Amino acid sequence: MELNYKNVNGYLLPELEYKSGEQMTHLGKYGFLRRDYLKNYKLAKYQVMLLQDTLGEHLLEIDEAAREREEIILKLLEESDPLPDKAIDQMAWVKAVNQHKAIAEEIILAELIYI
Repeated sequence: MELNYKNVNGYLLPELEYKSGEQMTHLGKYGFLRRDYLKNYKLAKYQVMLLQDTLGEHLLEIDEAAREREEIILKLLEESDPLPDKAIDQMAWVKAVNQHKAIAEEIILAELIYI
């Protein structure tokens, strides 16, 4: 492995590349929740992933899996408990949608984020 150095105020500093930093810009809600959980409750795992530069990839995978799981759960909930007609009773529709989203989020947090 060859390192390049740059001169900063008379000091030679290595030019290190950190690919996880670039991946962090594409994270969504669930990726950030997973990162915070690792940082606060699984510090050793978080630090190993950070040093091996696999943290960004892991968080992107979790975020993508959580979004896909959320879509599946919402479809299943809508099949088992159909939403009321939005044109007839908008408040009941909003209540049902929010309830479905809350249920889906709780399942995702238990299955993917807080493990």
